[in-house]
Amino acid sequence: MSSELRTLEGARVLVGVGGGIAAYKTAHLVRGLVASGASVRVVPTEASLAFVGAATWEALSHHPVLTSVFEDVDEVAHVRHGQQADLVVIAPATADLLARMRIGRADDLLTASLLVTRAPVVVAPAMHTEMWEHPSTRENVAVLRERGLVVLEPAVGRLTGPDSGPGRLPEPEAILEAARAAIAAPRTADGAVRRDLVGRELLISAGGTRERLDPVRYLANHSSGKQGWALAHAALVRGARVHLAAANVGLETPPGAVRTDVGDAAELAATIAAHRGSVDALVMAAAVADFTAAEPADHKIKKDESSTDSVPVISLRRTEDVLRSSVLDRGDAQRPVIVGFAAETGGGGASALELARAKARRKGADLLVFNDITTGVFGADENAVRILDAEGADRGAAAGSKTAVAHAVLDELVGLLADVSSTP
Repeated sequence: MSSELRTLEGARVLVGVGGGIAAYKTAHLVRGLVASGASVRVVPTEASLAFVGAATWEALSHHPVLTSVFEDVDEVAHVRHGQQADLVVIAPATADLLARMRIGRADDLLTASLLVTRAPVVVAPAMHTEMWEHPSTRENVAVLRERGLVVLEPAVGRLTGPDSGPGRLPEPEAILEAARAAIAAPRTADGAVRRDLVGRELLISAGGTRERLDPVRYLANHSSGKQGWALAHAALVRGARVHLAAANVGLETPPGAVRTDVGDAAELAATIAAHRGSVDALVMAAAVADFTAAEPADHKIKKDESSTDSVPVISLRRTEDVLRSSVLDRGDAQRPVIVGFAAETGGGGASALELARAKARRKGADLLVFNDITTGVFGADENAVRILDAEGADRGAAAGSKTAVAHAVLDELVGLLADVSSTP
């Protein structure tokens, strides 16, 4: 794959479909990949065609579907598809398919393609809980991850029949985000995703707090949580354990992340305080309100119908500066590594960048990721940032998809974690 290809736009994606009932969800994944600009070839196992037929895959991908190594022999399809792929996504991956992948079987087109590909491979397992928790499956997953494959954690929920538990296929949008994170990730020499966060635990905050004014109103901001979510997906594909502190985020939880939903700044501060002492890094991407109501009303604040000029006066107080508190709480310790985010607009005669540099020095975080929000980043899929150190000096810059920006931030974080680990 071209080193410049960092998104799904123009990427050649091979989608492998295992023989499980969750295969119907993969149709939505294929649609999403195509809508993202990818050229998709679907390679189903023979068993999977009992659940979703070849005609469906051909209609969605706009490519013919093959399953056997004895089809398109003149074009050597059993190696060509894997060699040409920029990304491979397996969904669903059954217990049987995971076992065959682990031992290197090549008895159908999909497993043969996996043996020749040098592209990143994202695997989304789906099976009954007992199968997922069986020692054989757990060992197979561990070996595949050691080889550099990105094996997602299955979702927890309703399975076939009355059963519920871990083993449900993650939702298509969550798999799609994992695919975006994998194709944008840094690579090893053989093309696999660089899993340089294995053994690391990250606490990532995302979204925007809502500060209660009365039972129906609140102060809020425009943060969608997309950048924090991109950070979580990117960290997961690079091997990290991720805890998400989600402030009013309506996005599908990244597979494998532990999620805590919070509402206001006080709840976010409490969640971060409870976990920051046990993680390797704290990445604070959430937009936290600087002010909250001094005394939230117990009843809906009414307007005075007798006067059109009458408006209520709402007193505000400052919220806890969670970033600064985290730095002070850490003291002289080297962990957790702390990454803050600064959304600035400029004002008072200073540029947005000047204000961000001053904030970096004031807050004392190891890294401060600055973006100028006048460019319209809230809710968008792209971002542009400058990465500053604790003195406000430049460490780097990134622009493009929020996934690409997330990996740029994590590249800097990985370097800091390595420095901490090497310090006596």
